[in-house]
Amino acid sequence: MNTGHGMRPLAEFPLPARSRIVGVLADIDDTITTSGRLTAAAYAALERLHAAGIMVIPVTGRPAGWCDHIARMWPVAAVVGENGAFWMRYEAGARRLKTVFAGPPAPDRQQRIDALAAEILAAVPGCALASDQFCRVADLAIDFCEDVAPLPTTAVDAIVRHMEAAGMRAKISSIHVNGWFGDYDKLSTTRRMLADEFGIALANEAERQRWVFVGDSPNDAPMFGFFPNSVGVANVHDFADRLEAKPTWVTRARAGAGFVELSEALLTSGR
Repeated sequence: MNTGHGMRPLAEFPLPARSRIVGVLADIDDTITTSGRLTAAAYAALERLHAAGIMVIPVTGRPAGWCDHIARMWPVAAVVGENGAFWMRYEAGARRLKTVFAGPPAPDRQQRIDALAAEILAAVPGCALASDQFCRVADLAIDFCEDVAPLPTTAVDAIVRHMEAAGMRAKISSIHVNGWFGDYDKLSTTRRMLADEFGIALANEAERQRWVFVGDSPNDAPMFGFFPNSVGVANVHDFADRLEAKPTWVTRARAGAGFVELSEALLTSGR
């Protein structure tokens, strides 16, 4: 576990530790992307990591529809979506997209999600359903700043309270509040996915040292706390007072440029 205070400059990440990294687990929004866009530099960093034999696995709150595309078309080994509701892996040789869910859905899940969405939209002025809600399978995403004027912290907290009162787990990303019914999160599904798909047991401290997680917001806190070499892109400072666990290292640059900075640090480690 990451038990240190964290938030030290990425430049202090020791070279020997960097040279041992075999995989990067990465949030997407405002971590790989910048202001909602995947830049050429960030995508090139993904390609370079892949070419160097470093596995990249996005671990995101984004929906199943996006993850299908990402698993098929990005240079990634797999993708964990909807905050751990499932993972997807494209098996190129078999030309098959494999999808594994964290657990079976409750029979009335969608009706409960629809009812709760209507309740929140009525109770919290200015919020909206996330524009990608139509291609989600397990998650309710309420937009508080992606396609709406940014809402104050009090409004974001009110959305969380509505979700939790309905029995959901709720997490705040840089753009949405995500809620779901089920006992899973980014970390639990990532651990299961790495074990089942790649035979990697993260219960082993030495194995955890070989992985980096990079993110930017409160829903990444379980990952920050679990991985000794967790990294925040610089905009993680925007949420410093709301993080239950903080990253060990922080990049100088924000968002996608910070992801590129991390990639360069790994690729120039003399591996």
